[in-house]
Amino acid sequence: MPVKSFEEYAEKHQKWKEQLQQLRELLLSTELEETIKWGAPTYVLNNKNVVGLGSFKNHCALWFFNGALLQQNTKLLVNAQEEKTKALRQIRFKENDQLQLSVLKKYVEEAIQLQKDGKEIKPRKSKPIEIPTELEKAFKNDASLKSAFEKFTKGKQREFTEHIASAKREATRISRLQKCIPMIKNGVGLNDKYRK
Repeated sequence: MPVKSFEEYAEKHQKWKEQLQQLRELLLSTELEETIKWGAPTYVLNNKNVVGLGSFKNHCALWFFNGALLQQNTKLLVNAQEEKTKALRQIRFKENDQLQLSVLKKYVEEAIQLQKDGKEIKPRKSKPIEIPTELEKAFKNDASLKSAFEKFTKGKQREFTEHIASAKREATRISRLQKCIPMIKNGVGLNDKYRK
């Protein structure tokens, strides 16, 4: 069941409930509006994403959608996925961390000002998807496989192709392909199990 409110999200993430509540109060003390996007609390200004909350196994986080543009307040920012995330930055909190709300508020205020100024990092147009030779051969032998593959979003197609192509040995590429074929045919994305 998708999360429909902050309260549901906090209940689902008991370990971080107290910190999430403090962060929420900080965010609601600004002009940001609370909404739920991608199953997590997200705070917007004029329907533009500014900040989000996230809970993970070992930390919870305050996400800044255009965090890479922050100039004044950068010391605590982390890029969660180098080479993948261009704009997103986060501040992570471990289980017993005391939140320094006055410090965090400066980050949030700067992020709000950036949004008001219309500053954002636009996503780059993605490069075309390169189909590995092994997958191309499988498509030629099985039209239903190709048809099922084409029903996926470009992002999910890319996950499959990069997963197969990134193996150095041909035997590993073939093994990965064999594991991916039933997933593709069943409409299951490579990383769907992590998206809950």
